[in-house]
Formats: sequence, structure tokens, C-alpha cells
Amino acid sequence: MHKIPDIDWKRVDTLIDLALKEDLGDAGDVTTLSVVPEAARCRAILLCKEPDMVLCGLPVAERVFRRVDPALEFTSLKREGDICQKGDVLAEISGGARGVLTAERTALNFIQRLSGVATAARRCADAVAGSRTVVLDTRKTTPGFRNLEKYAVAVGGAENHRIGLYDRVMIKDNHREMAAMEGDGAIPRAVERARRAYPQLEIEVEADTLDEVRAALASGAEHIMLDNMDDDTMREAVGIVAGRAKLEASGGITLERLHRIAAIGVDYVSIGALTHSVKSADISLDIEVTK
Repeated sequence: MHKIPDIDWKRVDTLIDLALKEDLGDAGDVTTLSVVPEAARCRAILLCKEPDMVLCGLPVAERVFRRVDPALEFTSLKREGDICQKGDVLAEISGGARGVLTAERTALNFIQRLSGVATAARRCADAVAGSRTVVLDTRKTTPGFRNLEKYAVAVGGAENHRIGLYDRVMIKDNHREMAAMEGDGAIPRAVERARRAYPQLEIEVEADTLDEVRAALASGAEHIMLDNMDDDTMREAVGIVAGRAKLEASGGITLERLHRIAAIGVDYVSIGALTHSVKSADISLDIEVTK
């Protein structure tokens, strides 16, 4: 079982506070405050409205409701990672109607986004099931939401690549261009410098051509990214490397292409679209008045 990162609740609480402030401004929920009696109570449900949705973000949604009104009762009826169908009730919320209505949109924004990411990750992971290939996310995340979005990727069944700029050396095309200003041998020079500066970290080199694959392999990089290569070129790269480094396919990856890439024999496929282009899941909050 792959590792699911812990939610950094300190960061999430900051995001929740920012989101609520964005929604409430200085005046608060003026519609609810003017229309709904202070003593009114209600029961609400979070309802899945699409098929085969991977649920993710219930604990965050609960946190939003309790941030608005700590007295609200939140009962989860599904678990993180459950595959939900249209009509499934995900959770129940009961208590003061003002709190439920005020928290509704912010809570939905979080859970819809995270469930959308998890659902996309599940589809991609399923596409390579039975192969050696692992689907990875990227750093192409919503600013401030990286911890949550990478959590959602893992809940969906894919895996996390590096978290940030600090936990792996990745020598990409722009780094290579800068290193090439000093002359030939840019890749081995860059790898040697990175190894000397950060000996505890693994090194990955982005390669656009087979010659760059050979240079990265000779330099001793643990990982080589095959960037925007077609299937035939990628197959040649697998033969050249022959298991002496981990190979990651990246760029131009679609769901339809995943099975074919996995059959080539790469170790990883990284997909930025898991977080930068995902469609939020369709979840609603339905409410009824109680006494």
C-alpha cells in the first residue's frame, strides 16, 4: 500500500480561515443573518451527484463546518477513498441552520476539489494496474493547496512525486541550459555539483533526447525523466538504461495513452493534469428544517 501523506492541519486551518474570510468579508453572511432566525435548526446531507466518484476531503469539510459553528454535529457516512455513486449520502450535518448555511459553499469547494483530484488519480492508477508502472503527481498544484492535493492524489491510488524544491534534486531543461553556458558536459557537471552539495538527496535529470538519456545515465543520476518522448523513443530509452536508473515518462500523457506507456516498461508516469486540470466532483448539500 502506498503512503498517504498526513494532512497538515495547521496549513489547512489557515486555508479555511482565508476561504471563509474571502466569502464572509467584514459583514458576514448577510442573507442568512437577515432571513434565517437565530434559533432555527436543520439537518443537512452531503450528497454525491455523479457516478464512480472517489471521496476525498470529508475531514476538511467537517473542519470548515466546525470552524463556523463548533456546536454543529458532523457524521461521516462514507470513508476517504470510497468509490461513491450518484445518490450516495456522504455525511450528515445537524445543528444551527445559520452555521450550516454559512459554511456550505466553503466546505463544498474543498470536498469537491479534492474528490475531483482523487477520482482522476484513481482512473489513471487503474489504467496501469497490473504493470510495474506507477502514476505520479507533479508540483503543478494550486498555490497553497499542495499538501491537500497531494493527499487527494494518494487517496485516489496514485503516488506523490517530490513535494517541493527541497526534497529531490531535479535538473530540468532550464537548469541544463544554464549549466551549458560553461561549455560541454552540462549534465555530468550539473549532477556532480548537485551530488557534492546535497549528497543525501536523489538526483533526477530531465532528458529530451536519447543522447541526454545516455549522459544522465553515465552521470549516475538515480532517476531520468523522459520528457515529451514518443512511444518508440521511450522504448529505446528503456533498452539503453536497462534498469540502471528509474525512468519517468512525462509530458503529453493522456489517460488513453497510459496503458501503452506502461507496456513499454517505464517505472513511473508523472501527470500534471491530476492537479492542474482536474474537474471538481459534483457534490451538493441538501437541507431540511428540524425542530
